[in-house]
Amino acid sequence: MTPTNPMRSRTGSAILRSALRRNVGAMTRGTVLMGLYQAGETAFPIALGLIVEHTMRDRSLGALGLSIAALAVIITTVSFSWRFGMRILQKANTTEAHRWRVEVASCGLQPVARDVDLKSGEVLTIATEDADQTADIIEVVPLLLSSLVAVLVAAVALGLASVQLGLLVIVGTIAILAILSVLSRRIGAGTREQQARVARAGAKVADLITGLRPLRGFGGNHAAFGSYRTVSAEAKHQAFVVARANGAYAGAALALNALLAAAVTLMAGRLAFQGQISIGQLVMAVGLAQFIIEPLKLFSQMPTYVMVARASAERMALVLAAPPVTVPGRGRPEPGGGLDVDGVRYGSLDKLRFTVSPGEFVAVAAYQPRAGADLASILAATVPPGAYEGAVRVGGRDIADLSIEALREHVLVNPYDGEIFAGTLRTNIDPAGTGRSVAEAVEASMLTDVVALHRDGLDHAVRDRGANLSGGQRQRLSLARALAADADVLVLHDPTTAVDAVTEQLIARNVAGLRRGRTTIVITSSPPLLDAADRVLVLDGGVITAEGTHRTLLGADTTYRLAVSR
Repeated sequence: MTPTNPMRSRTGSAILRSALRRNVGAMTRGTVLMGLYQAGETAFPIALGLIVEHTMRDRSLGALGLSIAALAVIITTVSFSWRFGMRILQKANTTEAHRWRVEVASCGLQPVARDVDLKSGEVLTIATEDADQTADIIEVVPLLLSSLVAVLVAAVALGLASVQLGLLVIVGTIAILAILSVLSRRIGAGTREQQARVARAGAKVADLITGLRPLRGFGGNHAAFGSYRTVSAEAKHQAFVVARANGAYAGAALALNALLAAAVTLMAGRLAFQGQISIGQLVMAVGLAQFIIEPLKLFSQMPTYVMVARASAERMALVLAAPPVTVPGRGRPEPGGGLDVDGVRYGSLDKLRFTVSPGEFVAVAAYQPRAGADLASILAATVPPGAYEGAVRVGGRDIADLSIEALREHVLVNPYDGEIFAGTLRTNIDPAGTGRSVAEAVEASMLTDVVALHRDGLDHAVRDRGANLSGGQRQRLSLARALAADADVLVLHDPTTAVDAVTEQLIARNVAGLRRGRTTIVITSSPPLLDAADRVLVLDGGVITAEGTHRTLLGADTTYRLAVSR
């Protein structure tokens, strides 16, 4: 069957072609203006030669004024064509880079797992640096064509003065490009390897930041830092290799370009000495020989930029072309429905069965933390349906038949380690900016003291990962965000492990009150939350072994009493 997602068939070459097709209009306008710029630059030494030639025959103020006017027109043309040409190309470049960043980020954030061996840090590098470098192709092609215009204009102008000079420029340019094309292949291979190693180093940093606190807890931070040092050193070494190759390439290009310019100048001098060209043509030839170095330099640098863009596009294809492990359905659950877990076997779960009625507040007391984490992963749909036995139904529909968007609108699973983002308290609670239920969520999560503590209130700045908040404050902020979403089915996984007992008691009462009439599941061992629930399910050995109210279980089940008592 033909894949429904066009991204899956993309390769690095296809990505570059797509970028070029989307920007053909901007590139055409940019090419015309940059070609006009290069033609104007080339016309300057040609005009000087003609002025010298004309002035030697007609030494009058009128001729001088006409010459100055001609140079003014050329300079104005050069200035405005460069200004507006680069504006068009850079705008298109920036817009295209934004498109690719969004597409890569969209694929990286898909809740359906993807069969691709890339960590989050590598995806981040691809979504930033590689997206930008791929979009550079929008500028590279017009600049390449405009440089070709300059070389051709110079070759034609010199050919009109002397066929030998024109042929020298054409043959010399072809020879230079042939030599540099060999060197550029080595740069392309080295660049791909460098980008891969830098991305791996970025992934290692992301892993370290995420697990820094646990690492410090058992003294593993030094070993982890040593591992990062090794990965970073490999990236540094590869960067040196690429830098040496780039240096050799740039040096060779400069030397070859200078050699061609010198050859043109010497041949023009010899032809003038022999009387085959005039003094004005000699001035033109010397001026063009000096000018042609710049477009030749730009022309010779283009293969390197193309190689870098190609390498980045191929890395983007790793994300964009990765097929999903499973294809989500298109259905939608019935609003206000309950949740049914039917014979789920996954990880530590062993044919788990239970039902939560619509509007019910149920607590799951997981004796083994791994079982609670596995259950949360299943309900969050981070585990594709094909990876476990059994079924999970929401609102009467199997989640395998639901679209991811519909499932996310209906069910919200708030993990125990919910991320806190750089921004403000308000943007963390209400990322969409809808403003619904924010005040109620702040009060229910007992975040009111944090808001009152700061002069800016909900607009108080929050650093990346909540670095300027305590553990309990981060946890309450994450809980407030989950409550403010007001999902039909809310699943909370250990939402109060970092708060004190008094605050935990208040949170349990507030959550039960705020969620009254809404389906709520709390995976927890917290006595206040267990007591606030309508019903407690005991999860032991991967199955439900007991159920009832918290107080009933305390009196009837010694194991339960020992497991939840603090």
